[in-house]
Amino acid sequence: MTDTQRGIRAAQTGMLINAGLAAIKLAAGIIGNTYALVADAVESGADVFASLLVWGGLAVAAQPADADHPYGHGKAEALAASAVSLMLLGAAIGIAFEAIREIRTPHSVPAPWTLAVLVGVMIVKWVLSKRVHAVGDETGSTAVKADAQHHLSDAITSAAAFIGISLALVGSRFFGAKGWESADDWAALVASLVIGFNGLSMLRAATHDLMDRMPGDDVVAPIRRAALDVPGVRAIEKVHVRKSGMTYRVTLHVQAEGSQSLEEAHIISGCVKTAIRAASPHVESVLVHMEPYQESADAT
Repeated sequence: MTDTQRGIRAAQTGMLINAGLAAIKLAAGIIGNTYALVADAVESGADVFASLLVWGGLAVAAQPADADHPYGHGKAEALAASAVSLMLLGAAIGIAFEAIREIRTPHSVPAPWTLAVLVGVMIVKWVLSKRVHAVGDETGSTAVKADAQHHLSDAITSAAAFIGISLALVGSRFFGAKGWESADDWAALVASLVIGFNGLSMLRAATHDLMDRMPGDDVVAPIRRAALDVPGVRAIEKVHVRKSGMTYRVTLHVQAEGSQSLEEAHIISGCVKTAIRAASPHVESVLVHMEPYQESADAT
């Protein structure tokens, strides 16, 4: 199974699970009189659309290069991640506004049985987040990681709702204190802040991919080492790497002995490409610019 197929499979699984959880939480929130659970249902509903976006983004990104898109369609994956991040921010703002409205509106204490629903939801979403994030790490997909972050945010809202409902029940039913009924709404407000922070974090990562920011040393260093280990390579002057979907495109300047023929330089460049792809399987293309070696050059 390819990385794209694994990413799409993770998005499909998340979409089906979220659809079921959203329906359960919405019904439980309305019947059990707790807005925190309703807000949690909204988050799960957003997750369904997020997974659809990731699915579509990965499908487009996997299309091969053509005459109109000679560099492929990999940016669709980063665009999908950006859309998911914006959905997270939108959900956070909506939940915050509604939570404030509910705090100011007197209402009854949530039903105790809603806690059991939340425990089940937290377990499912935590496990789902871990598994999807593992797929994102293994495939290098920003969109899949954003989807995993969405699942984690859903688990966080469920945890906040659990705490809020517990406080409301303890304060109102055991201590007889007034004002505890809105504890679950305060929990939803706190959860909205966490969701917003996660959305901004993921949006930043997606924006870096869209702006072709150089990846870290964990990606660049193996590429540089592989090129330097090729016989005939004297130095590497420049290495430029940019992310395109779940793969990387590399451009580097290789220095070799200037006395070599054009054919010999071409052979070295081919060996460099092969070595880089062997060392970094996620590298899709390598463009090598051959230069004569100069000891006075500032090469590394």
